Amino acid sequence: MNKKNSSQSRRSFINKISKSVAAAALLPAIGNAASKENMIELSRKKTISANDHLQIALIGAGGMGTADANTAITLPGIKLIAACDLYDGRLATAKKNYGNDIFTSKDFHEIINRKDIDAVIVATPDHWHKDISIAAMNAGKHVYCEKPMVHDVTEGAAVVEAQKRNKVVFQVGSQGMSSLGNEKAKELLAAGAIGKLNYAEGFWARNSPWGAWQYDIPADASDKTVDWKMFQHNLSDMPFDAKRFFRWRCYKDYGTGVSGDLFVHLFSSLHFITNSFGPNKVMATGGLRFWKDGREVPDILLGMFDYPETVVHPAFNLSLRVNFVDGTADNTYLRLVGNEGSMNVEWDKVTLTKNKSYDAVDDPLLKTKLNQASNYERKKMLPPDTTVFKAEEGYKGAHYDHFNHFFTCIKTGATSNEDALFGYRAAAPALLCNDSYFKERAIKWDPINLKIIS
Repeated sequence: MNKKNSSQSRRSFINKISKSVAAAALLPAIGNAASKENMIELSRKKTISANDHLQIALIGAGGMGTADANTAITLPGIKLIAACDLYDGRLATAKKNYGNDIFTSKDFHEIINRKDIDAVIVATPDHWHKDISIAAMNAGKHVYCEKPMVHDVTEGAAVVEAQKRNKVVFQVGSQGMSSLGNEKAKELLAAGAIGKLNYAEGFWARNSPWGAWQYDIPADASDKTVDWKMFQHNLSDMPFDAKRFFRWRCYKDYGTGVSGDLFVHLFSSLHFITNSFGPNKVMATGGLRFWKDGREVPDILLGMFDYPETVVHPAFNLSLRVNFVDGTADNTYLRLVGNEGSMNVEWDKVTLTKNKSYDAVDDPLLKTKLNQASNYERKKMLPPDTTVFKAEEGYKGAHYDHFNHFFTCIKTGATSNEDALFGYRAAAPALLCNDSYFKERAIKWDPINLKIIS
């Protein structure tokens, strides 16, 4: 790129992005002196009135389900009136947390058949997501289903059909989808902030036992306090196993591994930012390196994905990594790289980096070759300019935003930006990543028609 085109590109980007930033005067000229770091605060308006009222129920009152419920009831007009779980201890805790007057049951049918419930949170193990979600929608309930939407890639079409037929709001719980960070990244990419996208990468590290699914097992765990038969669902009968119930993510029968737990967040964000339908080729490798506790899924997983060119984005490659044996610190990021820069996307912050452009004759190595005999004032290697877009103080976070979006869609009749179809397209590459790992081969996928290509 020559200097003239580079300047035009930068001016075009600044003109586009300044229209969408309230404090436009704070936005730096991308080509100014190096090493600038500028903080641009983002804000969000509240959209739910305190006078609105919805009654919800929780199905699956474990760690994530409880976190979902705790966030949901902080929104104006949202009341939790029922909870379902297969373990007695969690039902007792639900009454302690939300009041003795809430209805509790081990049978989710008793929850979805109640006429006074408007919406349900489905936060069960993954192998129950499809059937409970469909049953709830068939009962006229709006559904917030934890990610991944389904346990197997073949299950997605049924959920999509159920939402379409019942005309209810269905939203998958990849909460980063509704974050300020994702929205800003989407805006920046569309404005040409990093030029033409050619590569993306994501990383998720965990360094704690709890983060690696070594969840606590209650002392009273037994087939007397747990409805083991219901938990098993359509699986063959086996004796009660507390590890399989309380640490279900470690087993293929119930969970979807690190890909279904964590990659799916990155797919959801990436697809939202780029408007992509997904990759057409999936490859994975990894291994069980440390947590040799009887689990069946790897604690190190590396995924590579080919995204084809579409009318809304160029062809690009994606690499994802999860490390459950990280000895340093928990860490996560999603990075998009273009021919003019890159951006690191977090739920409350986006860091945009613009690379310096220069003519070929400004390249010291090239100039040396062209004129070996003469001395010249050698140019310095300048660092890229950096702009940080950061949520303003008091931002309630992506989890709050996601439930805000869900309840707003219910009240307005709008379709969630993470509905069943979007959720299927985000879940599919995560699930295929597992299939690739276990089958030790690449898998081709049709992201438009949602089917494996033989």
